[in-house]
Amino acid sequence: MSAPNQPIKIVDARGLLCPLPVIRTQERIKQLTPGTILKVLTTDPGSLEDIPAWCRVHGHTVLETSHEHHDIQLVIRVSRK
Repeated sequence: MSAPNQPIKIVDARGLLCPLPVIRTQERIKQLTPGTILKVLTTDPGSLEDIPAWCRVHGHTVLETSHEHHDIQLVIRVSRK
């Protein structure tokens, strides 16, 4: 998913409710270069729809989503700004 020397970046938004997971994701993506992989951890079920919708609007790619119990994980590839 990411370049060999590029670690995956993480946003931990667990325990936060809408719209904070999207806001935290947006703030972190602004700091990253295109091609970076960002993993978002959240417990807000709305994030499964809200974050992919935000990514579509801003041109980022959701590579993977998973939902196990209360834990939700989204993996995003940052696009050009």
